[in-house]
Amino acid sequence: MWILAAVLTMFCFGINNMIFKATSGTALSKVHMQFFFYLIAFFIILGYGLIEGFASFNTLTIVLGAFIGILNANGNIQMAKAFEKGPASITSPLISTNTVIPVLSAALIFQEHITLIQWIGILVMLASAAVIQYVPGNIIQMDYKPWMVHVLLSIGSFGVLGVLMKTSSHLHIDSVNTLFCMYAGGAAYLIITSMITKEKWQRIELGLGTIMGCINVIAYCSYFFALNTGVASIVFPIVSLSCVIVVLGSCWLYKERLKAYQVIGVVSALVGIVITKI
Repeated sequence: MWILAAVLTMFCFGINNMIFKATSGTALSKVHMQFFFYLIAFFIILGYGLIEGFASFNTLTIVLGAFIGILNANGNIQMAKAFEKGPASITSPLISTNTVIPVLSAALIFQEHITLIQWIGILVMLASAAVIQYVPGNIIQMDYKPWMVHVLLSIGSFGVLGVLMKTSSHLHIDSVNTLFCMYAGGAAYLIITSMITKEKWQRIELGLGTIMGCINVIAYCSYFFALNTGVASIVFPIVSLSCVIVVLGSCWLYKERLKAYQVIGVVSALVGIVITKI
């Protein structure tokens, strides 16, 4: 069941990431869209908690949950900005290599065993990342330096997020409490960011945010279930396969074209992710 939960998480993240891609280059604010989906998700979890009952809150739960929410929000913002600077068919697989961070933490911090073939998968992903991001001359039209900065910030945010989620499950913190604090902390971070950026609010952002919020609740409930009942070093790579949805969707909908060496890089990155779950 935990593998199915990880696969469901992967699909949900992939759909939300495609929405970010579809709205890139438009006047829609990614900060506002995320604020609405955090707010909607917060009320969903609040309603569930009031009906079923919350476990006892403590400082650690609040801090961990809030940081997870902030990192997720920032990771999505950086990813959306990266989509605007370069092709999603390259950006998404590259960001998905963030799985290396929580996989390594699962081995080094939480003493999960990583087999030789999983280490090979990790090395393949790292090598693929170097191939994917390499752009000789002006072969691909992209704002390269800002693109790389946003990609690296997104990788860092999602990677540390995975470590904190594993920490939360390792400490047996109630997942509903963590989600409550996550959505509250993320919403607070986003409203502060909105005040700083002063972007115009639009009604369509509420509609898209509501859809994404419902999908995100399903994703993270499944994510925590998979981490609580399964092997984290396998769960993380499965979830990272969400990049496949974005790659295929972008090539199909936006007719994005890759050079041969980048196709090899994308394929090998996916192979590396798959190998780490064997």
